[in-house]
Amino acid sequence: MLRRLLQPLWVLLAIVFLIEAWLWDHLEPIVAKVVAAIPLARFKQWLTERVDSLSPAMTLLVFAAPVIPLFPLKLVGLWLLAHEYWTSAVFTIVFAKLIGVGVTAFVFDVTRAKLLEMHWFERLYDLVLKVRAKAAALVDPIKRRIRELIAGNGEGWSSRTLRLIQRFRKSVHEAR
Repeated sequence: MLRRLLQPLWVLLAIVFLIEAWLWDHLEPIVAKVVAAIPLARFKQWLTERVDSLSPAMTLLVFAAPVIPLFPLKLVGLWLLAHEYWTSAVFTIVFAKLIGVGVTAFVFDVTRAKLLEMHWFERLYDLVLKVRAKAAALVDPIKRRIRELIAGNGEGWSSRTLRLIQRFRKSVHEAR
């Protein structure tokens, strides 16, 4: 019984986790292009050389450092929310999130090898990858069902409704 009640919560958490993973996957190449476009390639090379000379524990500090400057920006977003500046608040929070994920992906790319030398971090990294796979497995049937509903394939009420809407749109376009 409790399991059935918690199922929507687990699905919601899986969706949030997958959104984070999707952002990570899609922002990392964008950050790589930005690095290639502006002279950050030398910075990346310099950072890689410095990280190679650090211990794994110090590398963890380098990995965590980009979070610190973004924290005040998130606080500004919360202040804007509290004062009902909705558009500015959402923009600020989303901007901070995108920049945070992008910079973290960039720094993780540089520090990954050194961080994985720590056994606890390697286990944590493997756990995150397993949770990501499990979240994808949990959400995939829901995504597939939504795609089926949008496509209008099948015999359910939604497919009939979508076919009716498509016929209506076609008749409106033909009338023009």
